[in-house]
Amino acid sequence: ERRAEMAVGRKIGSRYGETNSGYLGFSSGVLAERRAEMASGGEIDTNSMTLTRFVLNEQMKIADATGSLTLLLNSLLTAIKAISTAVRRAGFANLGGAVGNTNVQGEEVKKLDVLSNDLFINMLKSSFNVGVMISEENEQLIEVDAGLRGKYVVSFDPLDGSSNIDCLVSIGSIFGIWQKVRDDKPCTAEDGLQPGRKMVAAGYALYGSATMIVLSTGNGVNGFTLDPSIGEFILTDTDMKIPARGKIYSINEGYTQYWDESVKQYIHKCKYPDEGKSGLNARYVGSMVADMHRTLKYGGIFMYPATSKSPSGKLRLQYECNPMAFIIEQAGGKSDSGGIATLDIVPTSFHQRAPIFIGSKENVDDYLAVKKTCESK
Repeated sequence: ERRAEMAVGRKIGSRYGETNSGYLGFSSGVLAERRAEMASGGEIDTNSMTLTRFVLNEQMKIADATGSLTLLLNSLLTAIKAISTAVRRAGFANLGGAVGNTNVQGEEVKKLDVLSNDLFINMLKSSFNVGVMISEENEQLIEVDAGLRGKYVVSFDPLDGSSNIDCLVSIGSIFGIWQKVRDDKPCTAEDGLQPGRKMVAAGYALYGSATMIVLSTGNGVNGFTLDPSIGEFILTDTDMKIPARGKIYSINEGYTQYWDESVKQYIHKCKYPDEGKSGLNARYVGSMVADMHRTLKYGGIFMYPATSKSPSGKLRLQYECNPMAFIIEQAGGKSDSGGIATLDIVPTSFHQRAPIFIGSKENVDDYLAVKKTCESK
């Protein structure tokens, strides 16, 4: 591929008289580096820790493990790889537009939403380890046929931030995994209405400058980056920890007029701190996966509060708030939803919404202190 690229470059350079200064915008120094890289062949890691290998290692630590969760995660990886490819080809394959209808949330459905949802459903069914699924795109529980049914419940947002597809902002997928309430019984609504505290695993995939999966199976958080040359997710971020305090706050300030007083006061303190203290920087992408990944890496707080227009909050508990709260708590952070830990909420509907304040423990505690003061007045 490099030789073909260089050959094309030489032709273009010759056409415009640039054979001595490089091609396609590359300087002669960069060309020399490319040629040196080609000559050396580059190093190949012959003992890389892939995500599958990592999960198998974790499985070996559990005496009665059956490998069913490993197979389920492998099926998820297949769906995520396919979505990653589709996201990168969206402009060429005409996958960026809307399909002309709305989902159960009342949101416009994009073509990639449909593709991603189908991939998640079909790959999870084929794992033979899933009994029931909850998807942002489906109003009812998705029950797996008896012959393919397994013991796990999976909730997912197949393509979070899909409204940003057309402007090439980073988007992602979110998933959470529970065991069925009773493994020997048929699937019921109870299986899909378990609190986040009972999750056995959660993760998200980020489709940005690279494709990355951040995963927790209840024993810390690890990040895996897709190496397209071998088609595998490689462990790149080991035992991820969120800083105890961060310098970034993330919230959609377009809803300021609808916030309650505690949120308004906290944001004011972020912008105008007390004498001798530093304020926080505002960063907001509008794609939860992108905002949460930055929060996990750099610390700070991500907020999507309830408003007078949406008194129950906007984000969905089972496939947005709970998976992120599980990951952040495993990384040493904190998540609160209106005075109760997000993971302790017992859901009453599959698409229940919830407010969320999530991120570095000290930042979340700062907000809760403001909230307590406002409530005491």
